[in-house]
Amino acid sequence: MSTMTTTGLTTLGQTLDALVRILDKLAAHAEARKIDEAVYLQARLYPDMFAFTRQIQIACDFAKGAAARMAGQEVPGWADEEKSIADLKARVERTKAFVAAIDPALYAGSDGRMLKIKLGRNAPELEMTGQDYFAKVVLPNFYFHASMAYAILRHCGVELGKGDFLNR
Repeated sequence: MSTMTTTGLTTLGQTLDALVRILDKLAAHAEARKIDEAVYLQARLYPDMFAFTRQIQIACDFAKGAAARMAGQEVPGWADEEKSIADLKARVERTKAFVAAIDPALYAGSDGRMLKIKLGRNAPELEMTGQDYFAKVVLPNFYFHASMAYAILRHCGVELGKGDFLNR
């Protein structure tokens, strides 16, 4: 079993659980204040940043991508069609289910496995070990987008605290 992969996926799972909880709090907040949820889905901290919906989608993409690549599988492509809080919650749950369905035995040796990945649509393909991929690409990117989703909602007045992000 790969230490980086198992530890990393466990921490990603904790934050995916937190995102579900945050989405539930968002739904309750919007309903209580009679604010159309679309306002929150398109919210961003600055005009050139991705909106809340995209932040959730990207966090999920990094989690499913990491699980698939570290298991030596193809990364499934999912359409980015979420139009509601319920849709976003379903995407997070789908991501959790995808990661959970991978046989942990497939992660054996994944820290040292050489991976070829592209770090963006127009980026060249890079080769790196699974450990470097997880530590230098997956974790920072996943947590960046998850924390931006949290920050956007805090900026919009949703009552969240550090414990919500940490899923405590």
